[in-house]
Amino acid sequence: DLATGTIHRLWAAGFPVLVLETDHPAAIRRQVSFCEAVYEGKATVEGVTAQRIDSVSEMEEVFAGGCVPLFVDSKGASIAELHPDVVVDAIIAKKNLGTTKEMAPLVIGVGPGFTAGVDVDLVIESMRGHNLARILETGSALANTGIPGNIGGYTKERVIHAAAEGYMKNLHQIGDVVRKGEEIARIYEQMSPEGVFSGRFVSVEATIPGVLRGLIREGYHFQKGFKIADIDPRKEELANCFTISDKARCIAGSVLEVICEAVE
Repeated sequence: DLATGTIHRLWAAGFPVLVLETDHPAAIRRQVSFCEAVYEGKATVEGVTAQRIDSVSEMEEVFAGGCVPLFVDSKGASIAELHPDVVVDAIIAKKNLGTTKEMAPLVIGVGPGFTAGVDVDLVIESMRGHNLARILETGSALANTGIPGNIGGYTKERVIHAAAEGYMKNLHQIGDVVRKGEEIARIYEQMSPEGVFSGRFVSVEATIPGVLRGLIREGYHFQKGFKIADIDPRKEELANCFTISDKARCIAGSVLEVICEAVE
């Protein structure tokens, strides 16, 4: 969803953006993540639609249709073919998965794992706090603490991690109001190609009361400890489930600033 905020901002500013995705994205804030186009063909966030393409040759046609083209290319192999002016690594993997300064005239890394002036040209801070979205010309972003940002007095309690390996079956949907201890999903041992769940299961219960802001896609297979849900304790903030976050908008603004300065 952080990458989606940047894509949305650049598109709104008139920049043609090609999105590269993995073949099985695992976003939990699916209502505000363009990566859902991998599964659904299209995904719309705040009036902007991403459309999956099967070849980069389809890119211009999708641009002409007013959509953001999204291409499954987990290795970024198409970057060398397309020679873009800018590459933005917003994977938020907490480490560099192979991005280099040689990929484009301007390469930007979002979050920890990059060093400005070494493997990327610039780094955008992704840690909440006073320096969120600061543009770093040297050095690296703050290391990941593993503790989610404070919302409504809750930090790690509001994020749910899988208690077992398995396949997700959702009993609630994003936007539902849940009580602490309420069963919101189940993790099954097995799932057939037709989507039928079987075997033993582990219940996934709400850790706090609030609005279910994020929930991993039903049928997704994950390992124990994988992040699968996010609860916002502010029940009055239901609309936040369907809009780009303040953090994503802040980071997007800094990426746009850097790119605008580079193309002047």
